[in-house]
Amino acid sequence: MFRIILGAVTALCLLITAWGSWFLVPEGHVGIETRFSKAVSQVGPGIHLKMPIIDGVKKIEVRERKNGEELSAATKNQLPIVAHVTINWTVNPEAALNLYKRYGSLEQFESRILDPKLRQAAKAALSEYNADELIRNRNSAIARIQENTVAALEGYPVTVNSPQIEDIQLPPTYMEAVLEKERAREAAVREQYNLEKQALEAQQKTQTAEAERDAAIARADGEAYRLKTEAEATAAAIELKGRAEAEAIQVVEKALAGNPLLVQYEQAKRWDGKLPTTMPPNGTVPFLNVDKD
Repeated sequence: MFRIILGAVTALCLLITAWGSWFLVPEGHVGIETRFSKAVSQVGPGIHLKMPIIDGVKKIEVRERKNGEELSAATKNQLPIVAHVTINWTVNPEAALNLYKRYGSLEQFESRILDPKLRQAAKAALSEYNADELIRNRNSAIARIQENTVAALEGYPVTVNSPQIEDIQLPPTYMEAVLEKERAREAAVREQYNLEKQALEAQQKTQTAEAERDAAIARADGEAYRLKTEAEATAAAIELKGRAEAEAIQVVEKALAGNPLLVQYEQAKRWDGKLPTTMPPNGTVPFLNVDKD
């Protein structure tokens, strides 16, 4: 019975020793080896051996972490605000042993160092901007928070990046004033738009009237030109006709001068052979000339 108990105890001890002689560090972490609770070295991800009971291991995450702070601050124009600021930070893997020795865990580093530094850097950055600038140009304030935080954490085994201003709460009275100002601005923009619209409509009407006037002038000019052309053509035709008639008269005169009987010949050609049925007293018979010889 004693041998059975001794064998069981021995087997249990061997099992405990075998189980406690190795440890596993997951990806994204660094293992801090301790001996009698004193940090002596650090190892990377993977399986590692250690002395059972004597040695221990603490795992430090070296992935990017996010930390947020809600803080009260004042703007450049002395308006009290409440801002929710966040920042991402990472432990430098090669400095994990130093961080563990100085601060113990990541949570202790956050509460002792990172949180106060972030609050200080964010308040200093926000105080450089007026309230309206924080609303319109938040990225500039974010960049300033980044600069202040990096400067405040210089010398610490961490890297910070990607700060964000998640929310800004301004005094209700200021927000009402901002809304009223925005309403006035929108009203001014609408009024300016209406004035420009009226000016455009007036310009369009003026241009239309000018176009109609120019068209009427062009029509009048065209009509005047047409009448002038027609008058000139008529005058030219009359002149040409007159010249032709004058020339015809001259030809007739020349013909009559050379042939005195031509008139009587034309009368005879056109006489139908009938004498008038009625004649006035002492009248003569037309178209009848009888020579005495």
